[in-house]
Amino acid sequence: MLRRPGPDGPIAAAPEESIINAPSSPTQSHPKQLILNLFEMNCVSHITHGLWRLPDNRRDQYTGIRYWTTLARTAEAGGFDAIFIADVVGAYDVFRGGPADALREGLQIPNNDPLLVVPAMAAVTEHLGFGITFSTSYEPPFAFARRMSTLDHLTNGRVAWNIVTSYLPNAARNFGLAEEIPHDERFAIAEEYLDVLYKLWEGSWDDDAVIRDREAGVYSDPDKVRYIDHVGRYFQVAGPHLSEPSAQRTPLLYTATASPAGIAFAGRHAEAVFTGVRGPGGAGPLLERFRAAAADNGRDGAALKIVVQAAVIVAPTQEEAEAKAAQYREHASIVGRFVHAGLPFDPEAHPEDRTVAEALAAEGVPADALPPQVTAGTVGEFISRVGSDLERDFFAVGTPEVVADEIERWLDEVGIDGINLRQYHSLDTLTDFVELVVPELRRRGRLRDAYRPGETLRERLTGGAARLPDDHPAARYRGGRNLGDRHEGTIDGHTASSREPAGNLS
Repeated sequence: MLRRPGPDGPIAAAPEESIINAPSSPTQSHPKQLILNLFEMNCVSHITHGLWRLPDNRRDQYTGIRYWTTLARTAEAGGFDAIFIADVVGAYDVFRGGPADALREGLQIPNNDPLLVVPAMAAVTEHLGFGITFSTSYEPPFAFARRMSTLDHLTNGRVAWNIVTSYLPNAARNFGLAEEIPHDERFAIAEEYLDVLYKLWEGSWDDDAVIRDREAGVYSDPDKVRYIDHVGRYFQVAGPHLSEPSAQRTPLLYTATASPAGIAFAGRHAEAVFTGVRGPGGAGPLLERFRAAAADNGRDGAALKIVVQAAVIVAPTQEEAEAKAAQYREHASIVGRFVHAGLPFDPEAHPEDRTVAEALAAEGVPADALPPQVTAGTVGEFISRVGSDLERDFFAVGTPEVVADEIERWLDEVGIDGINLRQYHSLDTLTDFVELVVPELRRRGRLRDAYRPGETLRERLTGGAARLPDDHPAARYRGGRNLGDRHEGTIDGHTASSREPAGNLS
């Protein structure tokens, strides 16, 4: 008897702490709802440096499974869409010429693999998604394709991939390179990397390749599984993909970028973009560039979701919220900000009335190492600006009503679609948001009342199907079509024959 493939459900039932599985019924009359992610990293100090020292902060417990399962249960109880996990594959060693300050601060070193905490969180949740950051610059695509397919199976379609190309000089040296790959070449590598993955995820197996015929003793039909025979400038991959089709096949695709090359890349591939938007004035043009880039590639630009990093410090009263914000400022590390920014000079080594340009010159750093608007100011002004940088955009302090007002402004006036909630205290930041802000957002129709049972992360965030839409470039490989097409920039200059479908394994 033949059966179409499909996951049998989540690997574990949701705990009692998760919300009730009552389906929501949004209508056109409802206001725009917020995409809500928790911003995380598998390390001590992610963004808010110095704050791991706060009383009862659990950041130093990141190496234990209980930290991640508690986080996941709490996020799902609050209706979060996903936990969005950042990552780097190198140390911050530009400031003061080495990693000593990063190590002292616990600033993204030590850090652990983001993929490996996902199964533990998935086992104690049923709906929560997981956004995983992974770079296309250093590790080959074939093994990564299997890891992501495995996670999509284990979570029943609840994973997203945040596509990055890496930016730390130390990361390049960790993978055998003398220096960073030039920015635009990293995106050229990423283009081919995605091409390989699309062939594996979308083209190597047909939807009905897995038949599980116990009487005939046949698990998969070899006529419906094929090599991909990819040959390009950067990669040669024969295939076939080792994993059978998962709920989403290709995970939900994020990109984290704001550069011209990154915007063009997002226009071709991304379903959601995590980007730095500088307030209402600069947001509109940037958002329009992303959506125009998608439209230029024959995709629905209006469907592209824009997500920004945001901070919320909330309490029952304004005075309590302000006091909490003051405590966070008191514990914040300015050196951590310098390290994270990769500053080419040491502001603390200069008088505050010296200009940044003079400080650069005194350390033998080229004047163009920083933008002119920065070098014209004094060192004291620079330190003050860096210290308050995290409070400049998408920053809300106050009661639940004040915070909800601000989030509504971000959605309606700035035009974003969602936030990655920055954490100041683990787990207080998340718990405060769940207990105080979520009910107010739901009252205003800005957040769903409950999850829809069985939906994939793509279905929830895009409102579409579990699989990529037909206007996405990955769709060209479905059913084995176009697998023989050689990627632009060949290795040997010879032309590979196009096979529709590509050679199967029978």
